[in-house]
Amino acid sequence: MPASASAPTQFPLTIYYDASCRMCNAEMTNLMLRNDAGRLIFVDASSADLHDAPATKDALMRAIHGVAADGRVYIGVDCLVRAYLGIGWAWVPNLVNLPGMATAARKLYPWIARNRYRLPQTPIVWVFERAMRRAAQRAATRSAACAGGTCDTDRPQH
Repeated sequence: MPASASAPTQFPLTIYYDASCRMCNAEMTNLMLRNDAGRLIFVDASSADLHDAPATKDALMRAIHGVAADGRVYIGVDCLVRAYLGIGWAWVPNLVNLPGMATAARKLYPWIARNRYRLPQTPIVWVFERAMRRAAQRAATRSAACAGGTCDTDRPQH
């Protein structure tokens, strides 16, 4: 049963998404790169064994679904908002909750989901790929700073 939009999220959140969609896959990869705390679990609904899924494969392919640790199911915008909370990007839910934005996002999401294979992919994916490159660069910098078991980023800066 879908959860209410205002219910607090209990992580981890298992996200069922369409990896065969270039735009969907780019957004999930973007989230994966920022999932440092491991609060999100990703399931490719286009090819995975879905016997434990919260909905039919057809429903999962129509809209992104998320299942929280407490069993609550979030669909569409509600799932995406919680995914971004999971990576610590509270500004995304704050943006979606601006006056008029929640209504617009909930009306626009089904249209985008239905037409995702017909939308021009290049500009959409470019945005995510650019963000993914920045995340990968930050991760490489953190990794290099933590060589030898200690992190330079943990030391006090003078």
